[in-house]
Amino acid sequence: MNTEIIKIILAFIVLINPFSALTLFIDLTRGYSMPHRRKIAQVASLTIFVTISFFTIAGESLLRILGISIGSFQLAGGILVFLISINMMNGDGNPVKPDQENFEVDHTVGVTPSVASAVVPLAIPMMIGPGGISTVIIYSAQITGIARVSAVLIAGLFISVFCYLALMAAGRISRFLGDAGLNIMSRIMGMLLAAVAVEIIVNGLRTLFPDLVG
Repeated sequence: MNTEIIKIILAFIVLINPFSALTLFIDLTRGYSMPHRRKIAQVASLTIFVTISFFTIAGESLLRILGISIGSFQLAGGILVFLISINMMNGDGNPVKPDQENFEVDHTVGVTPSVASAVVPLAIPMMIGPGGISTVIIYSAQITGIARVSAVLIAGLFISVFCYLALMAAGRISRFLGDAGLNIMSRIMGMLLAAVAVEIIVNGLRTLFPDLVG
């Protein structure tokens, strides 16, 4: 179980990748007090955990309602995740997440940062986007039993806390790593994500073609 939780946590870290949202968080909270910054980070992290929990519990039911087999979704999700990993290794970032330049941030004096901005766009889709949600559904749809569901929820709680800590240390991390460091980290996470994608694709092929893929 410990190995399974670690594997899921790794997949969540490389897919959610809070470091990609540090610049947006800094822009959203520039000039505001620590309590306001902390509130934005808390709401964003809670949104990530709620999103992971919802799709962990309801993921298989959603696929059943839509008439999509788990094997088909695994294959499609694995291809999506693999394409994301290739872009990350090329230094182009996550193609299914928006660029933070696309968002206008209002820094009018006396205006506190909106809690809604912590949900959209900070948490969704900057941190947990289509790739992350697809992976949650894939893991949840192929698990049975309270223990295995708990493993995904524990991994979700861990990554949510990790995102909160990363956002609260956004200024220090950005200064320490710089643009070059963040770019290198994105490429490394892309390599790890490619391995996760291959595993998802193989599991999908094994589900769809059990006689061909042993």
